[in-house]
Amino acid sequence: MSTTVTITMQERRHFERIYQVVEQVPPGQVSTYGDIAVIVGGGCDARLVGLAMGDLGPRTSQVPWQRILNRSGGISTPEGVGQRELLRAEGVEFDDKGKALLERFRWAGPSPEWATKHGYSLLPARGTSKEDEDKSQLRLF
Repeated sequence: MSTTVTITMQERRHFERIYQVVEQVPPGQVSTYGDIAVIVGGGCDARLVGLAMGDLGPRTSQVPWQRILNRSGGISTPEGVGQRELLRAEGVEFDDKGKALLERFRWAGPSPEWATKHGYSLLPARGTSKEDEDKSQLRLF
């Protein structure tokens, strides 16, 4: 059974911006649907990034769709046949559960210069939240 998803014109307007960001993810690195959504901003969410990746059509040779994974580093769709192999060929490693090692291969996002020039947001720095700082301080004692 297949379900039909209706994509509004407003949502479709995000697709080109999503593709432009995905094109920035370098070989050997991966990003998540959510990270791409944060960078695109303006009401974009992880679901919309997934829809955009599924709507690439002939542009799959231009946009490195294989570098976009779910939040746990997993491959989300059965249509992703060959995705793991493409990533392995780029040097991305997976754990024994088939999840990409995000702590090693996750893209930190675009440079501030590129983001500013093209009107995108930066990803928040990982591991620098107040809660993370508090946890690291607790480990000292």
